[in-house]
Amino acid sequence: MLIEFKNIFVERGGRPILDGLSLSLSERRIGIIGPNGSGKSTFIRLINGLLIPKRGQICVDGLDTRTEVEKIRSKVGFVFQNPDNQIVFPIVSEDIEFGLKRRVPEAGIRHQRMQEALRQLDVQHLQDRSIHTLSGGERQLVALAGVLATKPEILVFDEPTTQLDLRLRNRFEQHLSALPQPALIVSHDLELMNTMDRVLAIVAGRLAFDGAPAAATAWYRMHCG
Repeated sequence: MLIEFKNIFVERGGRPILDGLSLSLSERRIGIIGPNGSGKSTFIRLINGLLIPKRGQICVDGLDTRTEVEKIRSKVGFVFQNPDNQIVFPIVSEDIEFGLKRRVPEAGIRHQRMQEALRQLDVQHLQDRSIHTLSGGERQLVALAGVLATKPEILVFDEPTTQLDLRLRNRFEQHLSALPQPALIVSHDLELMNTMDRVLAIVAGRLAFDGAPAAATAWYRMHCG
């Protein structure tokens, strides 16, 4: 899938957030790094139309985010940094099945998809658990399962490892490697970034570095560490 940014300009409160961003993304695993407040989260929210630029154009698989946002959102699965922004219902299975209700009218198929998504992440034992009894890491995996159940064509992650302990973080990396969909990942986890195919460094709203993971993380340590 090809994602194209064409001369993007985004501002908030009269202050530029992203300025003059143009690039094409087609690699399987793309990492985005940068200091806090640099525009990383804004960048990925443009991909599925959660934000619309003041100037410029974003196309996902040939679809314009300004005019075809519903089609794009059916293709792009977005995993937020805070899983509580995605989880609505108190029981894991209920929450995942509710997220499918608009797309999948048959209850039996929704239930099957829910089970498949949890099994894919090896957390099927959480199916009947209350969300309030889960750790932050378990909630993150449940939020991801909810996205996977919709069968997206591309995945976008905003800081996916911040709430994970070392064991769950390593498990997440294994799951990420196995997922068939292309993925874009914003993260401060430079070890995770080194597993990417391409890494972008966004600094002060501009693309400061774009290249191979080892070179990008070395540049970032030198200039932003």
